[in-house]
Amino acid sequence: QVQLVESGGGLVQAGDSLRLSCAASGGTFSTYAMGWFRQAPGKEREFVAVINWSGVSTHYADSLKGRFTISRDNANNTVYLQMNSLKPEDTAVYYCAARRTAVSTYREAFGYWGQGTQVTVSS
Repeated sequence: QVQLVESGGGLVQAGDSLRLSCAASGGTFSTYAMGWFRQAPGKEREFVAVINWSGVSTHYADSLKGRFTISRDNANNTVYLQMNSLKPEDTAVYYCAARRTAVSTYREAFGYWGQGTQVTVSS
């Protein structure tokens, strides 16, 4: 069973960049597809990005393409989310998630979750 710990969140200004990290332990990281989701106050948790086990295949929420980049380092059991040109509407708790098989954009498909890291973007 894999455990996930996110880090890198914080308070930034609109237009800034931020890189989130998610460290995995307790499983064979290179066999998991990894995803990022986010949840803003009063809203449902939504898909942000996902990457397959090798890092070759990635998918993004349409509204985030071009600003966010997901990547992974299997040697260090870590997945990243690079966020550029941040906007106030990006304010949310960002969650890392893992699933054993193919990539998915549905939160219900992911069985392992981190505790989340808060990202706040001021205008």
